[in-house]
Amino acid sequence: MKIYMVAAESRPFSKTGGLADVVYSLSSELVKKGESVSIFTPLYQGVKEQFKDLEKINTFLVAVGWRQVGCDVYFTKHEDIRYFFIDGHYFHRDQFYGFDDDGERFAFFTLAVKELLYQLMDIPDIIHIHDWHVGMLPCLIKEDEYANNYFKKTKFVFSIHNPAFQGLLDASATRELYGLPYSVYENGSIRFKGGVSTLKAAIVYSDKITTVSPNHRYELLTPEGGMGLDGVLRFREYDFVGILNGIDYDEFNPREDKLIFENYNANDYFRKKNKNKLELMRKLNIYDYGKPLFSLVTRLTWQKGLDIALPALEEMLKQGCSAVVLGSGEYRYEQWLEDLRKRYPKNLAIYIGYNDALAHQIYAASDIVLVPSLFEPCGLTQMIAQRYGALPLVRRTGGLKDSVVLYDGTNEGEANGFGFDYYNQHEINQTCQFAYNCWENLPLRKQLMKNALLTDNSWQKSADEYYKIYLSIINK
Repeated sequence: MKIYMVAAESRPFSKTGGLADVVYSLSSELVKKGESVSIFTPLYQGVKEQFKDLEKINTFLVAVGWRQVGCDVYFTKHEDIRYFFIDGHYFHRDQFYGFDDDGERFAFFTLAVKELLYQLMDIPDIIHIHDWHVGMLPCLIKEDEYANNYFKKTKFVFSIHNPAFQGLLDASATRELYGLPYSVYENGSIRFKGGVSTLKAAIVYSDKITTVSPNHRYELLTPEGGMGLDGVLRFREYDFVGILNGIDYDEFNPREDKLIFENYNANDYFRKKNKNKLELMRKLNIYDYGKPLFSLVTRLTWQKGLDIALPALEEMLKQGCSAVVLGSGEYRYEQWLEDLRKRYPKNLAIYIGYNDALAHQIYAASDIVLVPSLFEPCGLTQMIAQRYGALPLVRRTGGLKDSVVLYDGTNEGEANGFGFDYYNQHEINQTCQFAYNCWENLPLRKQLMKNALLTDNSWQKSADEYYKIYLSIINK
């Protein structure tokens, strides 16, 4: 089977978040199954300097509406995955996203991929597109009579990673960016909220739609959680599947992780995990009061539940617990953390920014990892925590609900974390206190930690589900 992945980012060449992890890890697992996988992604500034083995293989012009824009294509192979990079002036910037012309930038990318697909003369079985950036690709192909005939055996799968970003553009983008007939807008295929939505276009034109957890699929089908997409998704409900993401078990492996202070497994975790805790606290100049270490490894944004997490964390600090926070984001949360550290300098360490080695050390050291998101399509933090024997404390939303078995006082044989349902201060405070009380019960603590360590969050399970979807549509 020939599978093409088309996405705005992919490890190891570009990453701002979980999208890059999913695209790479899923591709890697499919290659292990013996499938042929290619990834199409932009060539962002700095990639050529960092990765010296990129080969320039093509140059052509891309019609972005009335504009003719130069495009270079670079190629490399990494771990048996073929990578095709689209290079144009739109990507010669110091950030991936956040520009006023992002709609035009990713229109160029999508149109360039369409042209490159012709030039490769290698028709794939599956084109798997990811998020709004490339959502117009199946529409561009299916509304082009020649392209639709050329790719008549190719099936499209679309994955929704973050439905809050819907690729909203002015209605004029139909012609001005994508060169499509205005009838495609008028008949409602791409029309959304008075303009064009590349996310909606992908839902309408793809053969299968997926999202990153079963529970998030359910949420997106409701008016409360659908972010305006529930209507079109209910129309495609029988082609819509939720598949829980996994994590990279090579990158996150306490038995072999060179970034942590001491390696461990499910047989010797308790003493060695405690050594990681003591070493991290010494490194960060916080004191061990013999109580649990709470942590937050997250973007410091409203979506991640900081408004309730930080007051809950302060309640734990008052009781002598320790905490480590790693992340960056909104200024008000960064300042809130600075104020907390001033009041609890021996209990709280913060790192504003991102540090990969420190993140690994925090997971290996933590007792309880807070993931109280307002909404979370899948979430990886809770899975990484479990991989290192730390107990996630989550709000039961999206993939957090699918991936954490809450301890309820009776199910110590299977529970691997703690959680609450309603987004309010009382719920998270009560749950943090419950987790603290459970931590003090040593046999219970050991059992829950071992359950977490033995949880299977590997990408192999997820890749098997995607593989079944691919087979189901190419055999139709």
